[in-house]
Amino acid sequence: MDTRARIGADTRVLADVGGTNARFAWQAGPGAELQDVLTLPCAEHDSLESALRAWLQRTGRPLPQRVGVGIANPVHGDHIQMTNHHWSFSIEGMRCSLGVHELVVINDFTALALAIPLLLPHERRVVSMGPQQGAPGKAIGVLGAGTGLGMGGLLPLTVNGQLHWAPIEGEGGHISLAPETEQEIWVLKALQRRFNGRVSAERVLSGPGLIHLLDALEQVTGDHARLPERTAAAISQHGMTGDCKVSEQVLQMFCGLLGSAAGDLALLLGARGGIYIGGGIVPRLGPWFDHSDFRRRFEDKGRLSHLVREVPVFLIDAEVSPALRGVGQALR
Repeated sequence: MDTRARIGADTRVLADVGGTNARFAWQAGPGAELQDVLTLPCAEHDSLESALRAWLQRTGRPLPQRVGVGIANPVHGDHIQMTNHHWSFSIEGMRCSLGVHELVVINDFTALALAIPLLLPHERRVVSMGPQQGAPGKAIGVLGAGTGLGMGGLLPLTVNGQLHWAPIEGEGGHISLAPETEQEIWVLKALQRRFNGRVSAERVLSGPGLIHLLDALEQVTGDHARLPERTAAAISQHGMTGDCKVSEQVLQMFCGLLGSAAGDLALLLGARGGIYIGGGIVPRLGPWFDHSDFRRRFEDKGRLSHLVREVPVFLIDAEVSPALRGVGQALR
């Protein structure tokens, strides 16, 4: 008897694919607990399909007929070419190669947005001194910095008296960087020279972006960082401890610019339901982030500052990537 015949029709494999890591999980059906969650480095595999097959081999799971993928990339049409990694594939071609009935591919921050209503109380915490609760049934914004910068959101829809959520698919991480202080303007000019013109928010609000900020700030100030290695992790660590003053400046600038971008997102969506921060960088900053310039810059919106002050900001602090649950929602 074919092994797959013993698998429930709603059983699925879920994947959350970023520029650095790909996370996989097994789910028996809609809303079921995630099992066999593993993270595989993208650099160790030639393709998404090979990474998926490696996960199947490690877990001993058979391949079900349904596969869902959230990926850090625009999803328009059949062809996927990752922005921050070399993987590329045809959705239909991969479906046929795997031999599955259904392969759904969505943007990773669309997946994260779909997971927001599923978060448990202990999987989020309020950032800084803002409001503690969002307005029920109002729009929600999501952003996060990791290998890149992702943005998304949820819009409320009432159908037959029941509240539903419609995810917003976009690439907000590639909006233009909007500096506010004189030093940030000089940093932007340095980055414009480096990138031959336009500088997106992702160029600084990401792991590689921390290094870009460090390089630009050294040019602007003439000071040089004293770090064991020029990595995002080293900048974050020594910036928080104050061991490296240039790294501390970089981290403060990063948090300020992220606050401005998050406030812009709140205004754009009318996100009275709250702004949620995911990604790999900010959760690692812990309490230091709460005392950074983030919230002040978030609220600094001129004539409409009073609106943004009413918007809570939550840090997503879940042990297992919530985007996996969001991908599961897309397969319902």
